[in-house]
Amino acid sequence: MSATTTTASPASPTERTGARTPEAAELIGGARERIDALDDRIIGLVQERMAVSAVIQEARIGSGGRRVNLSREMEVLGHYRDALGKPGTQLAMTLLELCRGRV
Repeated sequence: MSATTTTASPASPTERTGARTPEAAELIGGARERIDALDDRIIGLVQERMAVSAVIQEARIGSGGRRVNLSREMEVLGHYRDALGKPGTQLAMTLLELCRGRV
């Protein structure tokens, strides 16, 4: 008895994107590549923000202050909420959480 192996063929562009036409699949594929590049930039900016926040926290603690400045965090939350609405507040909370306690 011989064993047969089946290999899955790669999904077509329309299957990968959920598009109904090759033209739409191409458009979606290009847009997804742009989103991936934007996500890479966003991640880099978040990492940079974390590093700057660590410098601030270190200076604040070194001078006898607290690690977190709640009034500043409220400013940040308001800025994101004003720019992006309620989801902006959630995004800012996540950023603030990422940036806390790295010292």
